[in-house]
Amino acid sequence: MARRPFLQWPDKRLRTAAAPVDTVDDEVRAIWNDMLDSMYAMPGVGLAAPQIGVMRALAVVDCSKGMDQSVRMANPRILHASVQMREHEEASPNLPGISATVTRPRAVTVAYLDEAGEETERDFVGLWATSVQHQIDHLAGRLFVHRLKPVKRQMLLRKFEKHRR
Repeated sequence: MARRPFLQWPDKRLRTAAAPVDTVDDEVRAIWNDMLDSMYAMPGVGLAAPQIGVMRALAVVDCSKGMDQSVRMANPRILHASVQMREHEEASPNLPGISATVTRPRAVTVAYLDEAGEETERDFVGLWATSVQHQIDHLAGRLFVHRLKPVKRQMLLRKFEKHRR
């Protein structure tokens, strides 16, 4: 396992949809392991493969207090989202130094291929749901700033550019 570097905005891969995974094999499992190492080192509660330059539909999340309950997902997709919403301060290692409050459904049901390559459905609530949705956005080529109103997004991106220099 190894930590991988994070792409930095405005790398166009961060705005590109990830390719679906055909099968869960040892290569996919190795990528997930590297993703977890990178996520825990951040520290963070989720990571999508495009964030480290791997353009495959892979994501990991772990919102447990002990950071010892990771969920590994290939081709995750939301089947159902609650009507009740939840606000949470979101950030990304691809846009260091900025964060914003984003509103998302409080709970989601997600289908994905698990570590064994089996189709799995799981309900996620609270921070887990927020993190899963955040990662699925990354797989579609969207960052949390794309969920903000244009004026707020531009203000944060200008702040990021100033911080980066």
